[in-house]
Amino acid sequence: MPLNLVLQSDLTFSTLNVPTITNRAERLLRLLSLRRKNLSIVLMSDAEIASFNNKYRHRQGPTNVLSFPAQDGGAALPFAIPPDELGDILISVETAAREAKIANKSLEDRLTELILHGLLHLLGYDHERSEEEAVSMWDKEQKLLHELNQTGRKTMAQLAINVDHVATIREARGTSEPDPVLAAGICELAGASGIVVHLREDRRHIQDRDLQLLRQTVKTKLNLEMAAAGEMTSIALATGPDMITLVPEKRQELTTEGGLDVARNRKKIEKTIEKMSKAGIPVSLFIDPDERQIKAAGEIGATFVELHTGRYCDAASEEQRDMEFDLIEQAAAAASAAGLRVNAGHGLDYRNTPRVAALETIEELSIGHAVISRAVFVGLDQAVREMLALIRPPFPGR
Repeated sequence: MPLNLVLQSDLTFSTLNVPTITNRAERLLRLLSLRRKNLSIVLMSDAEIASFNNKYRHRQGPTNVLSFPAQDGGAALPFAIPPDELGDILISVETAAREAKIANKSLEDRLTELILHGLLHLLGYDHERSEEEAVSMWDKEQKLLHELNQTGRKTMAQLAINVDHVATIREARGTSEPDPVLAAGICELAGASGIVVHLREDRRHIQDRDLQLLRQTVKTKLNLEMAAAGEMTSIALATGPDMITLVPEKRQELTTEGGLDVARNRKKIEKTIEKMSKAGIPVSLFIDPDERQIKAAGEIGATFVELHTGRYCDAASEEQRDMEFDLIEQAAAAASAAGLRVNAGHGLDYRNTPRVAALETIEELSIGHAVISRAVFVGLDQAVREMLALIRPPFPGR
């Protein structure tokens, strides 16, 4: 799709998620049946757009968006404008940021609205001509925004079930039941696309024998979570899981408390990645949604990153939850743009999962505690099926 997104201004828009904006603009062109049209979107400062506003509209000061259809000035040019040229949309990021703050929405959401507004102007809509046309243009914008939200991804994210908590219950009594290996089989039959286990150095839940049996019986994909430690590396190489996920590990924690600090521990992690790569085992790094960690993960050869969703899930207010979700969305887009495959997990449950599942850059969700807890009341098969229903588009509650 011939979309050209330009950062015109000398200003550094450090919080602007360019991959997300590009993806949404391309999807809008598809929704408007304009996929073969050439479009330029220029993001600029207030000062820059004010000069265009003054020159072409004879109005002082900045505005949020200006549209310049390619065909409008064609007669005055000494050459014919190709019919596939749609035109240019100029947007002030500074104005958009102020409007986003007032409306309590993300900068990316406001820019998406302005791109759509500009596109409709290029197609001949003009809210300034009459009140009737203003209403028509508004209705068209709202319909397209709704469609955009419903078509964020064409296929659902994959669901991997972590069965550690089944082993936790077993270890509490020191018996052989419930069996995490049997639980993994039930999850697969219910539709899970993978099984996740964390073999901790203190062996508080999953045991070495569990891992061996799971390697023999899992038919989908076995993901071994582990610390970047010598013993665990040897076990992973001997077992041959379908992938490993490197996670931080503290003996006093109840569960993994945060993401891996790849930037600080890159030499140790890189050595583990090199050993796994030689054995043909892809490596995922469990990290916080942080640009610095994403950059380090790409530099040392990781195949995947799994974004830590804990802060989003534990947010105490709607405002904080929205802020944490924006960080996840931006990090997922940045990681994907950097060539990394993206998974997400930690703390996801039946209320907060659909919003994350709708992000088109996330391939797989890793969920354990919520599903095992739900299974106490409805059974494991039903608990998995209920979660699968939530991550299928259209996403409920989004």
